[in-house]
Amino acid sequence: MSSYRDTYRCQATSVEGFVQVLACNLLPHGYWFYTCGIIPEGKDPLRVDQKLIEKYGIAISRQGRVRRKHAGLANIHYLRFERFWVLLATHGIHPFFEFERTNLRDARRIPIQFQGYSISVKQGGYLRKRDPLRPAPKDTRLRVRVQIGRETYREMKAWFLEIATRRSPVALGRELFKVAFEPYAPVRRQMLNILRLVNRARQAAGLPRVSPTVLRYRRQIVKPFEAEQPRRELPADRRRDAELSKVALADVVDAQKREEGKA
Repeated sequence: MSSYRDTYRCQATSVEGFVQVLACNLLPHGYWFYTCGIIPEGKDPLRVDQKLIEKYGIAISRQGRVRRKHAGLANIHYLRFERFWVLLATHGIHPFFEFERTNLRDARRIPIQFQGYSISVKQGGYLRKRDPLRPAPKDTRLRVRVQIGRETYREMKAWFLEIATRRSPVALGRELFKVAFEPYAPVRRQMLNILRLVNRARQAAGLPRVSPTVLRYRRQIVKPFEAEQPRRELPADRRRDAELSKVALADVVDAQKREEGKA
């Protein structure tokens, strides 16, 4: 037990890593019941980590978790980023449900709110069509949904609509590309919706559209418990830079033509 306690890793070193562990390692495996909180100033986060890990017997081997599952017992995981922590549990019997009953939530009903993200477990929509003559089959599996939280998304839409007709396509493309949220599928749909609204406003003002290639479509895979690494350039980034360069050149040519027309 002590060896696993000493090597149990729970401190994420980046927002992206924290979300990645939740979305790819915990929620897909039935860790739906959770409670979360903020460690108050003045308390040592490492001591809080140790206290919670020992209290709920979290640091056990994978084989131990399998045995607990087969015995009808719940498994617990603990994750922290800076002073925000979350405890997650699977179905089964465990003192955790008694100790945390007043704060316990279900990710299938109440999303985990973290750094502007909204992370939940929902039934999938539709699967890809195999027969073009038949409707797409429904996806009956539960899927992890990572998206921008409602309030944050509203603020982002308001901001981009505010600058939609005041910035050049290049400047808008850079602002859209710099959005800090990793492009999980729901986030991509939200960003495409913002881009659609921006282009609608620009079209109404007689301005050129912003190309969808300025958005990020592939998320960065990170090592969540290691020192944060600088974001590496992906092929999509180079395509986006080339697209922005073309747009910038087109703007210069249009400006020259307008000046020649005035002359």
